[in-house]
Amino acid sequence: MKPALPGQPVPRRLENVVRQRLAGFPVVVITGPRQSGKTTLARLVAPEASYVSLEDPDVRAYATEDPRGFLRQAGGSAIFDEVQRCPSLFSYLQSEVDADPRPGRFILTGSSQFELIESITQSLAGRASLLTLLPFSLAELQEAGRPPANLDSLLQAGLFPPVHDRAVSPADWLQDYVGTYLERDVRQILRIQDLAAFQRFVQLSAGRIGQLVNVTSLAADAGITRVTANAWLSVLEASHLVFFLRPWFANASKRLIKTPKLYFGDTGLAAWLMGVRQPGHLTAHPLRGSLFENWAVTELLKARVHRGLRPNLYFLRDKEGREVDAVIETAPNVCQAVEIKSGSTIAGDFFDGLDFWREHLALVTLHPWLIYGGDSAQIRERGTVRPWSALGPLLQAVAPS
Repeated sequence: MKPALPGQPVPRRLENVVRQRLAGFPVVVITGPRQSGKTTLARLVAPEASYVSLEDPDVRAYATEDPRGFLRQAGGSAIFDEVQRCPSLFSYLQSEVDADPRPGRFILTGSSQFELIESITQSLAGRASLLTLLPFSLAELQEAGRPPANLDSLLQAGLFPPVHDRAVSPADWLQDYVGTYLERDVRQILRIQDLAAFQRFVQLSAGRIGQLVNVTSLAADAGITRVTANAWLSVLEASHLVFFLRPWFANASKRLIKTPKLYFGDTGLAAWLMGVRQPGHLTAHPLRGSLFENWAVTELLKARVHRGLRPNLYFLRDKEGREVDAVIETAPNVCQAVEIKSGSTIAGDFFDGLDFWREHLALVTLHPWLIYGGDSAQIRERGTVRPWSALGPLLQAVAPS
C-alpha cells in the first residue's frame, strides 16, 4: 500500500476482498461496529452506485411503505447503509436479485449482527457474501504513514478511523462515541430504562477484559440480574463492541477451562471506560497489561477477518492456570500459539505456557510466538519474538496472503 496523503482515507486491507466478492456475488454485506469505515469503503469500491442511508427516517419510511418503488429508484446498483434498520426490505431484495443476478449489484452495510444475519439467512442465503470491517489495524496505519507515537498512545487512542482521520482529541471523540452510539444504539435495541445501571455494567465489563467471563459476578457488581447481564452482553457482542474468545479443544479434556474470555473490539473504547484520558495515565495503570493483551488479540482477529477469513481464534488454558493467550488454527492439527506480554524486557517465564502446551498437547503442532511491549525481534528455541510495532511475520503466518 502507498502512504495515505493528508485528507485521504487510510487504505483498508479488506478493500481487495470486497472487490473480489463483488465480482462473484450479486450482494456483498459489510458488517462491523459503528464508525469502523464501512460507508467509506463501500463508496470507494463502488463509486458509480447510488448511495442510500436508511438512518434517514424519511428514506426508511419510503423503503418500508413502497419497497418495490424504492428499489426501482435506487437503480441497477446501490449501496444501502445501515440496512438492518429496514428488515422488511430483504425479501424484496431477494426477488430483485433472483430476477437479475448480475454480480456486484448491491452493497449492504450494517452495525448490528442480530438483524443482519437473521435477514440474510432467511432471504439472501447463497446470494450474499458477508464480510466484517473492524477499526484500523496497526499495520494499516503504519503503511499509510500514520503510526502511533508510542505504545501507550496506541492503547489510549484506539484504532477507530475518526480518531486518526480527524484533528480531534481521542478522549473527546470516544466520549461522544459512548454517548451517541454505544448508549443510544444499545439502549434502543434493549429498551433500557436505567441508563446509570447500563453505564455501570459497561464500565465493569471494560475492567474485566482478558478475564474469564463470570456473568454472575458481573451482574452482582452491576446491580442487575444474571439474565439481564447475558442479554446486555449479547447485544454488545452483536454490535461488535465486545467479543468472546472461546477456549480451544483439539483433544477434549476435563482439565481444560471451558469458559470464554471477554475482550473489547477497540482498546481506546475500553481505556476510556476505565477512566484513561491520556497516554500518561497508562504508565502505572494496573490494567495496562490487560489493554495490551486486548489490543494484540484484536490485531490477530483483524489479520483474519480483513482478508475475508474465518477468525479461527481461541485461547488455551487448564484448571491449573497454564495458558496460551491465543491459538490460531492455520492447517489441520497445526496452530500458531501466541503469548502476549506488555513488558518491554523479555523474561524467561514469558515462555512457560508455550513450553507446557507444546509438550502436553498430543497430535497437534504448535508454532510458538511471543508478542511483547519491547522493540527487538528475536528467534529463540522457545519461540519467535515479535515487538508490538512489527507483527508482520506473525500476521502473515496467521493469515497467509
